[in-house]
Amino acid sequence: MPGADLKDNNYPYGMMVAMTLVQVLKQCGSDLSRENVMRQAANLKDLEMPMLLPGIKVNTSPTNFSPIKQMQLQRFDGKSWQLFGDVLSG
Repeated sequence: MPGADLKDNNYPYGMMVAMTLVQVLKQCGSDLSRENVMRQAANLKDLEMPMLLPGIKVNTSPTNFSPIKQMQLQRFDGKSWQLFGDVLSG
């Protein structure tokens, strides 16, 4: 977006929410009932997003709605953030 503040995290957050909704609607097929939308939202498996770090995937289940359960450590080298180590899962 021209003129957008690059430090505003709402832009990538909104994009990832929209991409997640697109996946949920794809999984719904032709059944767009509230029950099916909620069922599909609670059954996301290994959804990769271009704005997440490589190896970080979105997963939900009927008992755990938290979509991101992984992280990767970074350290600042004086100029930029550098990833190190493996992707950690919670």
